[in-house]
Amino acid sequence: MITKPFVGVLLAMCAFPAAAEVAAPACVTLTDGWVRLLPMAMPMAAGYARLRNDCRDEIVVVAAGSRAFGGVSLHETTLNQGVSRMREVARLPIAAGASVELKPGGLHLMLMQPQVQLKEGAQLPLRLSLEDGRRVDGTLQVRRDAPARP
Repeated sequence: MITKPFVGVLLAMCAFPAAAEVAAPACVTLTDGWVRLLPMAMPMAAGYARLRNDCRDEIVVVAAGSRAFGGVSLHETTLNQGVSRMREVARLPIAAGASVELKPGGLHLMLMQPQVQLKEGAQLPLRLSLEDGRRVDGTLQVRRDAPARP
């Protein structure tokens, strides 16, 4: 005989996998991800991509990570009176319906302490964490040159 409390527990247990599936919002995408292949082994690299927010509300990227690197952080390069400066960016808001491009000379990912050998064509995992707790997964392709933009 199955009791009502037992059925409730079963239903609750079934809900957890469904909740995990919605952790990555389909309305946020990471495309055209790439890492520049450096001529020699270095303790850091830079990553680039296009982030698109097709959600109804603004999203805020607050962290990044990858199994392929010991540390990943978001940075911005600026030019002020002829001096190039780089600073870490703690929060990256993206308005509803907007895109942000991570590119050389601007916003980009600092990829520290590679855990794998960077080889041309390799696909490296990347995970962005949003302020609301959701996550966005993508990949970065190791390339010698920047991809052609339309």
